[in-house]
Amino acid sequence: MNISILSVLLGLGGKCLLNWTLVFLQRSHICRSFVGVFSVSLSVVDTAVTLIFAAIHIHTHTDGPLFLLDWQLTRYHTCLLVQILGQVYSLLQWPVVLVASLDQFCTVSLPAASSGVKGIVHSIVTVLLWNLTVLYVFLLSDFDPVLEDVSHHQRNQCWVFPTTQILQVVTLLSLTLACSVLHAVCSSTLLENPPEKNPITNQSRTHSRRSIVCQVLSIFLSTWAPLLIFLAMLLLLPVGIPSYLGLNVAWLCFLNSFLITLVLCVVCPTPRLAQGLAAVPADSFCEWRIKFNLAAEDRT
Repeated sequence: MNISILSVLLGLGGKCLLNWTLVFLQRSHICRSFVGVFSVSLSVVDTAVTLIFAAIHIHTHTDGPLFLLDWQLTRYHTCLLVQILGQVYSLLQWPVVLVASLDQFCTVSLPAASSGVKGIVHSIVTVLLWNLTVLYVFLLSDFDPVLEDVSHHQRNQCWVFPTTQILQVVTLLSLTLACSVLHAVCSSTLLENPPEKNPITNQSRTHSRRSIVCQVLSIFLSTWAPLLIFLAMLLLLPVGIPSYLGLNVAWLCFLNSFLITLVLCVVCPTPRLAQGLAAVPADSFCEWRIKFNLAAEDRT
């Protein structure tokens, strides 16, 4: 898709403003999750790229060519920068989902680690993800930038690749969540013991699990239903999302809530949560207040 350079600059600027606003809102627990640490790194990268893009664009339109180490920077380099950025962001989508899922699973299922240790681990993983993705784009991928000559009336436009990873992620996570919900609602034997050995215990556990799943879905949908509808419209309509806008802190916040919902529905460590032995991951948008059937938990 062809987008004017001014629109690209405004889009990047608006994205930076949104990123830092959401980071500020989550400042109290930003380092408690991988998504939070990655959000900070993404905001820093977006800001740096936006400033570089703006400097090249403004300088070439006011003071003539811009030279950097005897290398003349032109419109082609601004377009190349945006295309590389979009490629890196597209490749980061799935690794971020996988690492964030693992982080949420460990937070819910394992004993809580100290915040300092978690912050260090999250920072190391974030740096590794950025470095490995950039190296892959430049050394191993078949990325081919589009920088051909254009007509006079298109000289202030850039070709930008659309991204499909967001819709792929949402589709896969939605299918996984739907399967887990159906499994929780329709199955009466989600237990280690056969039903005939202890039917009262089985019924109690099944009822408790169904209750948790329903509460979790209600909390998630009451917050993110409008965005889900918007993503469904994007899936049905032939509208592309520019790749340089595909990865942003708002999307990461949604992804964080989605993964918490998925982990609670799939893992559902109800006894540990009820007794305070496990923690729900930090979330600035969904208030995860779950009511437990303590009587049923005592019988299990």
